[in-house]
Amino acid sequence: MTAPLLQLRDLRVHFRTGRSGLFRRRRILEAVGGVSFDIHRGEVLGLVGESGSGKSTIGRSLTRLERPTGGAALFEGRDILKLTPRAFRPLRRQIQMIFQDPFASLNPRLTIEQTLAEPLFIHGLARNRSRAREMIAETLELVGMDPDAMKRHPHEFSGGQRQRIGIARVMIVRPKLVIADEAVSALDVSIQAQVLNLIKKLQRESGVSMLFISHDLGVVRYISDRIAVMRRGKIVEIGDRKRIFDSPRHDYTRRLLASIPRLPAVAD
Repeated sequence: MTAPLLQLRDLRVHFRTGRSGLFRRRRILEAVGGVSFDIHRGEVLGLVGESGSGKSTIGRSLTRLERPTGGAALFEGRDILKLTPRAFRPLRRQIQMIFQDPFASLNPRLTIEQTLAEPLFIHGLARNRSRAREMIAETLELVGMDPDAMKRHPHEFSGGQRQRIGIARVMIVRPKLVIADEAVSALDVSIQAQVLNLIKKLQRESGVSMLFISHDLGVVRYISDRIAVMRRGKIVEIGDRKRIFDSPRHDYTRRLLASIPRLPAVAD
């Protein structure tokens, strides 16, 4: 059997909180308390839990935006948590992140062409600007955007369009692992299904592995192969999508399922 693309082992992330009094010591907050899971090649693992459960901290740790306290994250056999910033730099192309807020994730001063060309030149994927424009046009069409969009600035687009551009920025470098952190939660409900369908289509066609983080069980059910349920910094249950929804084993999972008024119907 092929080894998993990512093997997370006993990941721990602690934060020091501010003093609550003049003579009181700083408190240690355990955001992630010993989390382990695998992500296989071509698989989408959904990570679901309520706000503050630690799920986004895991995603940020894998992209080195947060500094873990302990544990290991083996990406193709290498522990990325122990790499120096310089050693990790080549892996930034292979591990990409779709952020929650499409308005904050794009530099308002840059055109879309400049935004999408930057990673191409950083990672040596385009020899010149002519080739970069070709790749940008192809990728914009891939995410349902007109290639003419490359000449415009982020403020000229809607939230859904900005998120498509954010997805294009991720996919243009051909990553092996995509971490989607609440990728549709900031969008209008009418736009969420369109962006979800796009993410699912691109994932299927490219075969990229994905960690899909969300508080929305309906969204996670639609897009994931397996689901990990997180509560208070720990995984309380993990299993394939059908098993989690048809026969949840943990009381917290059952409570989450019971809290859904109805699962959204998303067209495939």
